[in-house]
Amino acid sequence: MPLNLPEPFRRSMSVAIVLAVALLLWVPSVDARVTRIVIDSAAAISGQPYEALRGRAFGELDPDHPLNAIITDLQLAPRNADGKVEYVASFLIRKPTDMSTASGVLWHDVPNRGGNVALPADSFAARDAQLLSGWQGDNSGLSPASPATIVPATASCLPPYVAPCAAPTSTNHWVKVPVAKNPDGSSITGRVMGRILNASGVNSQPMIVHSNPVPYKPVTLDTNEATLVTRGHETIEGVVTGETTVPSTDWAWAKCDAANPFPGTPDPTHVCVRGGFIPNRVYQVVFTTQDPPVLGMGFAAFRDVGSFFKHELEDDFGTPNPLAGRISWIIGRGSSQSGNFLRAFLHLGFNQDEAGRQVQDGNWPIIAGRRVALNFRFAMPDGVLKLYEPGSEGPQWWHKFPDHARGLPPAGILDRCHASHTCPKIIEHFGAAEIWGLKLGPEWVGTDPHTDIPLPKNVRRYYIPSTPHGGGSGGFSVTLQPPPSCPSTGYGVGTFPANPVPHTQTVTAIRFHFRNWVMNGIAPPPSLYPTLRGDKGDRNLVPSTKEAMGFPTIPGVPAWAPTGLINPVLDYDFGPEFDYTDASGVQTVVPPIVKQVIPALVPRVDADGNELGGVPVVLRDAPLGTYLGWNITAAGFHKDKICNYAGGMIPFAKTQAERMANNDPRLSLEERYGDHAGYVAVVASAAAKAVAEGFLLQADADALVAAAAASNVLNP
Repeated sequence: MPLNLPEPFRRSMSVAIVLAVALLLWVPSVDARVTRIVIDSAAAISGQPYEALRGRAFGELDPDHPLNAIITDLQLAPRNADGKVEYVASFLIRKPTDMSTASGVLWHDVPNRGGNVALPADSFAARDAQLLSGWQGDNSGLSPASPATIVPATASCLPPYVAPCAAPTSTNHWVKVPVAKNPDGSSITGRVMGRILNASGVNSQPMIVHSNPVPYKPVTLDTNEATLVTRGHETIEGVVTGETTVPSTDWAWAKCDAANPFPGTPDPTHVCVRGGFIPNRVYQVVFTTQDPPVLGMGFAAFRDVGSFFKHELEDDFGTPNPLAGRISWIIGRGSSQSGNFLRAFLHLGFNQDEAGRQVQDGNWPIIAGRRVALNFRFAMPDGVLKLYEPGSEGPQWWHKFPDHARGLPPAGILDRCHASHTCPKIIEHFGAAEIWGLKLGPEWVGTDPHTDIPLPKNVRRYYIPSTPHGGGSGGFSVTLQPPPSCPSTGYGVGTFPANPVPHTQTVTAIRFHFRNWVMNGIAPPPSLYPTLRGDKGDRNLVPSTKEAMGFPTIPGVPAWAPTGLINPVLDYDFGPEFDYTDASGVQTVVPPIVKQVIPALVPRVDADGNELGGVPVVLRDAPLGTYLGWNITAAGFHKDKICNYAGGMIPFAKTQAERMANNDPRLSLEERYGDHAGYVAVVASAAAKAVAEGFLLQADADALVAAAAASNVLNP
């Protein structure tokens, strides 16, 4: 009996079957690849026998190749004389000056919103090479001083340069992709949404997605062709109250201020409101835009640039590959949004180049629990999973597994690379902020959380408990940090001091193991993360309520917290032209309809409120307080809601008398450690445990113990 699946699901399954057959019959085109590289600058790296090469890769894609068929709107992009679709991607290489000393490892780092990624000291010492290359083609940024992914005007210029052509000088990363057009050459249009948060005391504001401008403009400045609403309240599950439509006569697409009042100076990037924005509200505008960039080409550009520097000797014009013959292994690495890119890169089958070769030997998505929202028309990859921002659609888990709650067919991120035998070794790590703020949970247990989803043999998962996004600043100190800003422009500020528990030393150990795994086949430590089933003492995933977690009642923390703070996965209706398994296609319902809330699980906590399960971390295991993967927004539209994905800390009292005076159930520092020497001894014990389990290198352990000895903890 055939499955009665909605059209997008049948289409996705049919495409997968056709793709598998087509790949068997396909004769790769030798022309569809990086055809030219241009080195725009070369400079020595201070203090290292290294040089930095900055340049551009000119590439082309065969729109009829089965591996590229997944790219939304690629068939509608303009083609060159050879029938290929062209792009230009920025790149930066850091490499040993003498490549004969190179280790053979190339870290292919994914820029986050166009920014730089540093090469760690141990990678310099090991003589690894590094490659950063552009993938985000939305051409979005705040200004020349804050360029993000702005494509330079001279991106396509080639030497010898003739004015006004010149080599680009931007140090940010971008990819220049074409705009899709209808077959008759007319503009493609669609509806998109922009939101403005907590804009009080001003008359006009840009539409921001996370921290960059919405990359699309209205086709007309006539406000009758758009809808602007204000909202007084939204729950984290998307229940809206207090919504009011702003009359089209009371706002304009314009910049305005006290000196240039409403209706201001026309500007398609700003919303101007008569009388100014009302405090503590969200403004949401839905409008028609046109000319979608083919953003999914960013995956292919990243694939082909990596493949070129791994495999080729020179480009089509005789320019030598500066890494030629010296790269044996590529490890893709990306943090946060960039880690989400890597997960989508694998899911959509881009670890196989058009010649059928495996590109990445290792793949390291860091603090990333979803797939980047890139491969659909008018996508906004800067989004971070606030309300209406996609990214959790389809399988977030590695193995093929059912999606019962959303009714999607069984699937997994590695399905395509398993079929082509191009799956890399994978390490993923994350902390509490990803569970609480970035919707990580379903990756572990699915959308119907009754069992743990098994991990494939080529995947390691490490959970760093009680940590903020990317880890805190580290150190051992009773001096509190100020509350953090809640990530995303205009979101607000947290209530509690920032969480200092770091990822740094743990990540250094993971990096050491990852190199050994990829280069020498030496397996890293077993996966370590909270689970739903298993031995009774290891059943550390529970519903996200104070009672289920066992979270204590702590002075200064609202009695209800953390119940209601989890940012859950929302099952959206984006319309019938959207492929929910691959998060591709076209969104026609804007803003999307929230169909249901997917249950979210979180780790249990101990008597102090610190998380159970996960890898050993010295400061977490020698605590100075309760370390939270969440914080509470102090004021504004999001007051008393989760502070996006920031962390927090509630310190322990110093003495028993102090804690009893405050009705604090948590032992004081003196009750726990006695004195300064006692605290240092606990740090030393925690460090030894982390070293023994493989999550701390001995040199870092020694440094941590020395830092604790020099700290102000119980130190007169």
